[in-house]
Amino acid sequence: MSEAKKALEQGEGILRLAPAWVPRSFCVPGRRIKLHPDDYYVLGGERGGIDERWLSSTTPAQNGPLTGKNEGLSHIVFQNGSEEKLFLLKDAIEELQGEIIGERIWNTYKSWPMYSKFFDNMGPLPHHIHHSDEYAAMTGQKGKPEAYYFPPQLNNHGGDFPYTFFGIAPGTTKEQIKECLLNFNKGDNKITNFSQAFKLEPGTGWDVPPGMLHAPGSLCTYEPQKASDIFAMYQSLVNEAIIPEELLWNGTPEDRKGDFDLLVEVIDWELNTNPNILETRFMAPKPVTGIEKMKAEGYLENWICYRSDDFSAKELTILPGQTVTITDNAAYGMIMMQGHGKMGVWDVETPALIRYGQLTYDEFFVSEKAAKAGVTISNHSKTDPIVMLKHFGPNNPDLEVEK
Repeated sequence: MSEAKKALEQGEGILRLAPAWVPRSFCVPGRRIKLHPDDYYVLGGERGGIDERWLSSTTPAQNGPLTGKNEGLSHIVFQNGSEEKLFLLKDAIEELQGEIIGERIWNTYKSWPMYSKFFDNMGPLPHHIHHSDEYAAMTGQKGKPEAYYFPPQLNNHGGDFPYTFFGIAPGTTKEQIKECLLNFNKGDNKITNFSQAFKLEPGTGWDVPPGMLHAPGSLCTYEPQKASDIFAMYQSLVNEAIIPEELLWNGTPEDRKGDFDLLVEVIDWELNTNPNILETRFMAPKPVTGIEKMKAEGYLENWICYRSDDFSAKELTILPGQTVTITDNAAYGMIMMQGHGKMGVWDVETPALIRYGQLTYDEFFVSEKAAKAGVTISNHSKTDPIVMLKHFGPNNPDLEVEK
């Protein structure tokens, strides 16, 4: 029997995952993702600080020529007697296919087509864009829709700028945006003059389709997304930091670099200039069923990311001292945000501090079979709730019922 099969059987359909830390050379860590203070720059100054943790990821990080082997990829932790062995979630899914992610997703995508992450930056990111499938295909990549949720547990402070710019102000012309891009190497190209910012609130979220300009603010963010790492930075100066021109052309084919008309074309103009961005892109939590009914059964569960067909996410709370069995009709990854107890055969806990390379019991992947059978979770605390975030693949059948 293979190690992947043994690990799936050992966990009775639930796989334990190791933390996957990712640095970004253009970011300053917000220091809210529980990494030890000595370890944010453990990969060296030239790599930049670690300000992301990738969750349930079979997608490698695109961090340039210095990118480490398997950077961004999640590893399964398999207890083989007294020895803990690590191997890639990606390899296990390629071997066991629908046994892990379900036949519906495997037959359609032949892979796990999403991942989530914690993004934790002290300041705002530049106004940037993720390409649609059409434009990502020019460089052999996939488009990237994403969504944001701001977990209260990771936002004890708001960072330097807890506001996110979304889209382009109605009335702006394509010529005005092109002029900003032409001025990329002249200091501040002032592209956010043509956008609008919204204050970010913990416990809420936003939907960001591909082709939409956005400049994420400085709250620590839980970010489900399609399995891609494509982006291009359209803002040249943010928080007094210069953005390298190479990031403007990131995601552009070599033979089209220098083509500013293509950069403008990548922008979904109707999406960006929609005057109702708050109404169409903001996401307040939505209970999965009646609140009083859930409380009586010992839990609360909310949809927190629900506007995209490419992924969805829930926040599950188990009340103190309660044991519940939760069913879902799709495989999912999960991360503990608060509390401790038992989930299936696994002890689960929320670490306060994690060293780089340290293994934890806060991240798991639940196979479709286990999810459908029901996952039993016990909260061992008399006072502290268990809170976990659950990220699902495309076309979640439970969300389709909601819609």
